[in-house]
Amino acid sequence: MFVDSHCHLEMESYKKDRDEVIKRAIDGGVLYILTVATEEKYFQTVSELTKKFKNLFGAIGIHPHNSIQLNDHTEKAIKEYLNKNKKIVAYGEIGLDFFKNYSPHNIQRETFIRQVFLAKDFALPIIIHSREAKEDTLKILKDAKATTGVIHCYSYNKEYAKKFLDLGFYISISGTLTYGKKQDTIDVVRYIPMDRLLSETDAPFLAPVLFRGKRNEPLYVKYTVETIAQLKGISIEEVKIAIFENFKNLFLKNLNIMEGDNQ
Repeated sequence: MFVDSHCHLEMESYKKDRDEVIKRAIDGGVLYILTVATEEKYFQTVSELTKKFKNLFGAIGIHPHNSIQLNDHTEKAIKEYLNKNKKIVAYGEIGLDFFKNYSPHNIQRETFIRQVFLAKDFALPIIIHSREAKEDTLKILKDAKATTGVIHCYSYNKEYAKKFLDLGFYISISGTLTYGKKQDTIDVVRYIPMDRLLSETDAPFLAPVLFRGKRNEPLYVKYTVETIAQLKGISIEEVKIAIFENFKNLFLKNLNIMEGDNQ
């Protein structure tokens, strides 16, 4: 029972074979999938996918690259989707990206803060994108008293992992873990408590090393889980069970979901 806690199945790269990709993951033992919209044009597809596949869940939000898109109209659309579809179980992905700088930093900060409070209005966990912006991210989360969510595709060191964990956040590890054994990455994976750990693909991006350069998909989350188990010196089954429980505790505690209940 693998879990892909973060992917983007709504994106155009899956347009021709989206259902097959999802079914391939399910047949390969992926029990839960969370597909995450990054801008308004994907909200409807995410919502439709959650209705079509019972163990597929959704999140909606405005990615920092698209920060300029958040306005009153977009906020109204977000609220409508959150009110009508309870399988949209998280708000995201939101945050700060000071590496690519596709949006001005001040606009990113304003959009991030606005969305953190929107998520709080709906009592939803937030999915955080943070790249080259660890201090700003921490400050905004602390100031907003945000205490529930996940730092997706974690890329900082152990010191900052502790700071995010102390706030109450989970930490999610992607397929980049398979690229090489950097000491900072090893230290982080070994440091994260088992009850605060999640696995993800970030598909279609960041395919594990065996498929690097190709389109990623939820099935490949197993390679990340296997690498986590190796680094922690425990069985794959232990990691799978822990992540399964963590996913339920963070995203599904208000839903009545039966294990293995897939379409």
